[in-house]
Amino acid sequence: MAEIVEGYDDIKIATVCSHSSLQIFHGARKEGFGTLGIAIGSPPRFYDAFPRGKPDEYIILDDYTGILDIADDLIEANAVLIPHGSFVEYLGAKNVLRLGVPMFGNRRVLEWESDRRKQREWLTSAGVRMPSIIDNPKSIDRPVLVKYDGAKGGRGFFIAKDEWDFKIGIDPTQNYMIQEYVMGTRYYLHYFYSPISIEGYRLSKGSLQLLSMDRRDETNIDEIYKLGSMEDLKRLGIFPSFVVTGNVPVVLRESLLPMVFEMGERTVERSIELFGGLIGPFCLETIVTDKLDFVVFEISARIVAGTNPFIGGSPYAELIEPDLSTGIRIAREIRNAKGAGRLAEIIS
Repeated sequence: MAEIVEGYDDIKIATVCSHSSLQIFHGARKEGFGTLGIAIGSPPRFYDAFPRGKPDEYIILDDYTGILDIADDLIEANAVLIPHGSFVEYLGAKNVLRLGVPMFGNRRVLEWESDRRKQREWLTSAGVRMPSIIDNPKSIDRPVLVKYDGAKGGRGFFIAKDEWDFKIGIDPTQNYMIQEYVMGTRYYLHYFYSPISIEGYRLSKGSLQLLSMDRRDETNIDEIYKLGSMEDLKRLGIFPSFVVTGNVPVVLRESLLPMVFEMGERTVERSIELFGGLIGPFCLETIVTDKLDFVVFEISARIVAGTNPFIGGSPYAELIEPDLSTGIRIAREIRNAKGAGRLAEIIS
């Protein structure tokens, strides 16, 4: 992939038209790149309402697996693909790994991110605290959260307090993990790791940035308590849903920021040891307890939709550079790497 991209005359930033693509295209345009949107069926009409986030051109497919068949076309277009949550979920982690087109970041991270057990091995071996795991549903003796593999935007996740709760909620056809339900406040921390930058918060190689934070609006779980007890609602066939519908900007109390950077640092340093490094944007999905401890319940090893409120910058990004977004930061990294002759270090 590095050899292919080194032969590009004029890089185009490409991604699937979903998730955070408006921000990605906007950032690419701000940094002087052409853009290419991959859409299903027809170009999304609502993109016409946002000309600064609309791609310069489209490739239209019948379904997402068709991306595998247009690798040569994308290479001919000088495309560098930017993965995001919908891209990975719709195409599938295994297909992304074998897709023969240059991609920003280290795609080997998908082997560790998409499997919750490997993800847990990565983070706990980095010294990051995670919720405890319950291996047997018969052992559920406290509130737990049951989660399926993959990036599903919270779809299908559910809370159980005993084996009965588990049995009425589980889809046995999917791989799942039962983890302790940690009480506290949720914060989604948006980082950017650059292996080529030497400015800012230095790591053993490169540097780490904190660009923004959000919380998630999740369909009925945030409002269902108004209808009565969870047990009564389940007996009526009403179940809490964690499907994400939107994102809310937040700012953390400043005294917690040292822990935020320590967690990010340990996560990146361990990734370098395990699979050559986590490159570019990633998100630690955390809970802060009333003891002011962080518990990380998941990592998203790519741009997350929670960065979308910050296309014009965030309170944290503003302290780095005015109007800096994650989309701009991705395009900036590609531009800087190309200028320094170091594209091979950020492309896979």
